[in-house]
Amino acid sequence: MTFASLGLIEPLLRAIDTLGYQTPSPVQAQAIPAVLAGRDLLAAAQTGTGKTAGFALPLLQRLMMEGAQVESNSVRALVLVPTRELAEQVHESFRQYGQHLPLRTYAVYGGVSINPQMMKLRKGVDLLVATPGRLLDLFRQNALKFGQLQALVLDEADRMLDLGFAEELRAIYAALPKQRQTLLFSATFSEAIRLLAGQMLNEPLSIEVSPRNVAASSVKQWLIPVDKKRKAELFLHLLRERRWGQVLVFAKTRNGVDQLSELLQAEGIVADGIHGDRPQATRQRALDRFKAREVQVLVATDVAARGLDIDDLPLVVNFDLPIVAEDYVHRIGRTGRAGAKGQAVSLVCADEVQLLAAIEVLTRQTLQRIDEQDFEPDHRVPQTDASGQVLKKPKKPKKPKTTGSKAALGRWVESEAPAQPQVKAVRKVPSFNTGPRKKKP
Repeated sequence: MTFASLGLIEPLLRAIDTLGYQTPSPVQAQAIPAVLAGRDLLAAAQTGTGKTAGFALPLLQRLMMEGAQVESNSVRALVLVPTRELAEQVHESFRQYGQHLPLRTYAVYGGVSINPQMMKLRKGVDLLVATPGRLLDLFRQNALKFGQLQALVLDEADRMLDLGFAEELRAIYAALPKQRQTLLFSATFSEAIRLLAGQMLNEPLSIEVSPRNVAASSVKQWLIPVDKKRKAELFLHLLRERRWGQVLVFAKTRNGVDQLSELLQAEGIVADGIHGDRPQATRQRALDRFKAREVQVLVATDVAARGLDIDDLPLVVNFDLPIVAEDYVHRIGRTGRAGAKGQAVSLVCADEVQLLAAIEVLTRQTLQRIDEQDFEPDHRVPQTDASGQVLKKPKKPKKPKTTGSKAALGRWVESEAPAQPQVKAVRKVPSFNTGPRKKKP
């Protein structure tokens, strides 16, 4: 099968040929004809399988072939995404695919001044990528009209619900024309997502090209048991002894990102960090430097877990396990993309055993454990398996040793009280109509 056989027009074929695309991925092969035919779509695919092209290519073609010229402050196609980073990533994909088309595209999100965005929208745009909060701000200030809207895409809709955007999605839904094409793409489906699809989609075609919530087979996964206070020391040891090159590291908290990146910099390692408290320009600069390989280690919260497409990233490290098990799949999906090989290692302490059990249930696999010499934990990590059972009770904690350089390297985490998360194997995601409000990206 070729992209030409899917019915794409020559300017799009020329663009994807320049990008080196040869044959459609399974999700692209199924989604592109359906979108071109005007069908609503509910699609699930593993991260890194090319789902952005699955909706971007046919949408650009429909905008080119159908509909009137866009009017002032209007938009013909809208793509909603959960984070600023994903907005930039998706918009860049549209820009590359549509480089030979006379269409105007743009991205809007919070964390930056709204005035330049309002000025840009005055002429109207054919396709707009947006985060929900900023989109509503623009709509309520009459900077944006939906009268010409032909298509709506919800990308990573489960993450939007996780971030508390249910109310914003409901408000956007109420403002949009009833006659439109709606596409919902996500790497994972929950019951809340299926409810959302039932409310916003009209007789959708459902596509699942891979098992739900399963990491790509191209990613080798394992864990190293370690005491919490020695995680930083272990990471430095692995970085040097195994001569790791470029590494994306996930930490649980914003404070943890800052502390680890500062520690690495103090050790002479070129490192940077991104999280929700840092200005958008700072976050984008750190990401751009990492992509350009000017930064060896990028430390991030889960704001970076979805949508970031980093060429040939060899390794992801979970310095802390995620609270939400589904985020593990998205984290390690930053490596092993488009069929490439990748590795994902998790540094796991005894406090995280329930999080580990939830991940293994979700991914239907028991992660291999590999002890690192001289870093065997005093606080044993109980055995778990994909059934969700903790097979052994942890031994009674011993008084930790805090001597020499090991204590110095580990001291930066000792101020944090050990977390005792109560996490079930399956996370209950807020419904479309209700849910906690959280800070918007």
